[in-house]
Amino acid sequence: MQSYEERLTAPRSWWAVAVLAGLSLALILLPFGTLPMLGGLIGGVALAAVAVSSYGSARIRVVAGSLVAGGARIPVEALGEAEVLDADEAAAWRTYKADPRAYLLLRSYIPTALRVEVTDPADPTPYVYLSTRDPEGLAAALAAVRA
Repeated sequence: MQSYEERLTAPRSWWAVAVLAGLSLALILLPFGTLPMLGGLIGGVALAAVAVSSYGSARIRVVAGSLVAGGARIPVEALGEAEVLDADEAAAWRTYKADPRAYLLLRSYIPTALRVEVTDPADPTPYVYLSTRDPEGLAAALAAVRA
């Protein structure tokens, strides 16, 4: 059985923005002295880094016969066909093709995605949309578990 695990980490540029946020706070506190400025720098960078890290901590896994995506755990038996979405098709499913009842684990900095139909009649969710850097690998892992 093929397993799959991916962490949707934030891009490097977001870490640079975290450092810039700390520098901004340091400049704001500069009139109060050197120690408040250093505290603002360290505290600002730390808080921004925690925010970037927590946003980039979403995981997608296929384990124990289930698809675990963020806070959702869906048995593979409740899933239908998986559709690999290129950047243009993924953008369409994030915008005008989107269904408000769908479960979306989307990250704007990841252009490709996988859309998986939900076939459980008791579940009103029509599909699961997952931003992923390897949609083919995730689709193959789901197919391997289903087989």
